[in-house]
Amino acid sequence: MNDAQLQRYARHLLLDEVGVEGQERLLAASVLIVGLGGLGSPAAMYLAASGVGRIMLADGDRVDLTNLQRQIVHKSHSVGMPKVLSARQSLQALNPDPHYELIDHKLEGAALEQAIASVDLVLDCSDNFQTRHAVNRACVSHGVALVSASAIGLDGQCMVLNLNHPKHASRAASQSAWACYHCVFPLDLAPAEVACATMGVFSPLTGMVGCMQAGLAMRVLMNRSLPQVLLMIDGRNMSTSSMRIQADPDCAVCSGQARRVD
Repeated sequence: MNDAQLQRYARHLLLDEVGVEGQERLLAASVLIVGLGGLGSPAAMYLAASGVGRIMLADGDRVDLTNLQRQIVHKSHSVGMPKVLSARQSLQALNPDPHYELIDHKLEGAALEQAIASVDLVLDCSDNFQTRHAVNRACVSHGVALVSASAIGLDGQCMVLNLNHPKHASRAASQSAWACYHCVFPLDLAPAEVACATMGVFSPLTGMVGCMQAGLAMRVLMNRSLPQVLLMIDGRNMSTSSMRIQADPDCAVCSGQARRVD
């Protein structure tokens, strides 16, 4: 780290849970954020502020006035602008150090595989089951850790998935197998999709869940231990709870992957 970075990240360096080693891990890390809406906005801002070295931003949408109630990375003057460009403007103003890469289209197929294969971790901030399952399959295929989250109405949830790969051995030491998204929410049991545009969402809830997603991502990147749980937030009374999750030995997506890290 140079002198400017030592000053910028000084409050991290004072924490035993981060310190110089943890901050250097963040500076060397690369992440992909799928979706720059209510969850991707705060997640991207805190990962950028914390000094994650390479941040890939993927979203094919443009900023709409209705987004601004909760998608805090975008500004009023950004209405009509591609979300990736709007987000980069805000993130560069916050911290010019990270390298920002933009994907201004729906990430799918070979492009999704290529993007995920190039990063250390993925944050799924999308708003539909089809994308979540596609991202999960690619993460399992390439052995990339995944932090998945959702928020609708007054309810939010977040979880870390897919830490079976040998490069995550120290994090997964106390776990024989880590779940993937399909283990927890099987595709054949997914509820009917409801367009987010027709659903309400409590704006602070997306900030809470997005910040939780960023915090979990940073713990993965800094090689810190994590419980295998689904974290839930109730925006009605601002309470949190958790539920243990586990890998499905018959999972159609990840059961063929190495199940134990030796």
